[in-house]
Amino acid sequence: MADKKKTRGLGRGLSALMADVTEGNTRQATDTSRRPDMVVPIERIVPNPDQPRRDFTPNQLEELANSIREKGVIQPLIVRKKGDSKFEIVAGERRWRASQMAQLHELPIVVREYDDTEVLEIAIIENIQRADLNPVEEGMGYRQLMDKFGHTQEKLSEALGKSRSHIANLMRLLNLPDDVLGYLKSGELSAGHARALITSDNASELAKKVIKGGLSVRQTEQMAKETGSLVEQKSKPRPKTHKDADTAALEGDLSANLGMKVSVDHTAGGETGKISISYQTLDELDELCRILSATR
Repeated sequence: MADKKKTRGLGRGLSALMADVTEGNTRQATDTSRRPDMVVPIERIVPNPDQPRRDFTPNQLEELANSIREKGVIQPLIVRKKGDSKFEIVAGERRWRASQMAQLHELPIVVREYDDTEVLEIAIIENIQRADLNPVEEGMGYRQLMDKFGHTQEKLSEALGKSRSHIANLMRLLNLPDDVLGYLKSGELSAGHARALITSDNASELAKKVIKGGLSVRQTEQMAKETGSLVEQKSKPRPKTHKDADTAALEGDLSANLGMKVSVDHTAGGETGKISISYQTLDELDELCRILSATR
């Protein structure tokens, strides 16, 4: 029994949970596979009702089903016991759905003793590994892992094999207006275009011009810069403040962690200053209040 407890996900940490998901998601064509604990009738396997992923592309499922018809399910599903005779999917719902399409009667499984929190964490990690994930979905996944489970960007970077700057940049995109995020989800804007608009006060208007004119990322950056200059000229003249690299980096870290635009104004040569946090919706305000209340 002691050995079983040591293999539980929470005790092993994020990297161990990630290992389960990675092994479970290895492509069907691989020559290496994990040895399953058992093979069970497909009707004894049930999906996780709290699975955050709801959309499964029919074309991709059909492609996977064809592979399964030819080679079978090479990588077993990760499951946990559900009642006396059922097993709930922890990782591998795509394979389960594709196996139904391929009319398989049995599936290989690996049984784990995960609790509800660990199952949700693994589901989010599994979603982040999807090849068809758009930048907004990926950024939301990182935010969920940080908000729900307290993971830092450094920990996510190490466990997921993503650079810290990649994670931070995608989370910064979540600061954009909803309509711009919609363009990003649909593919009308690329992540590069969206990054160029993050600091713009009129990102929605500029995004429409980018799409209509088919502008490149460089052209978008130039337009955002020129528009910003015009706004500055119309506003009240104020002394220019040049923030040092450390302050700018701190702003970036705080913005990525909160998912909101953060400005740090430090008094030069002193120890005082102020932090400004910009929210775009009442939901973001509620989330900010929750975060600040939790730190008391």
